[in-house]
Amino acid sequence: MIETGSYTEVLRREGLRNTKHRNSILETIEGSGKPVTAEEIFLNLKSKNISINLSSVYRALDILVFKEVVVKSTIADSSSAFFEINKREHKHNLICSGCKKIFPVDGCPLEEYEKLLQDKTGFDVTGHRLEIYGYCHECKEEKKYFSNE
Repeated sequence: MIETGSYTEVLRREGLRNTKHRNSILETIEGSGKPVTAEEIFLNLKSKNISINLSSVYRALDILVFKEVVVKSTIADSSSAFFEINKREHKHNLICSGCKKIFPVDGCPLEEYEKLLQDKTGFDVTGHRLEIYGYCHECKEEKKYFSNE
């Protein structure tokens, strides 16, 4: 986990300049406690009177994703991408197709399958991502996913 105020070291380690915008973006992502969109980051920064364009947020995020400081996730049937700090944790998510909330899942059901694939094919598996889509308890209760109601 990146501690507040230690972004300078993270950026330096990745060969990136320490800028006010990059620090503010990282603070916003970390402070949100959940994956956020570029638009949410932009609006948060604007609410703090930080002068930045949405295109600058996207450019900064592209660099932070490329350097693996931030992780980018997309949700099926959504045009939005979500960003979170790369905590170097192996994790998977349940994603609600109704409200688009993301719920982390403990454990990994694919570790043995990865090894089996590696042994069978000789393919050197370096990682994987698993996102499971469905409807959360709240959306089921509110029947947000029934199109005829």
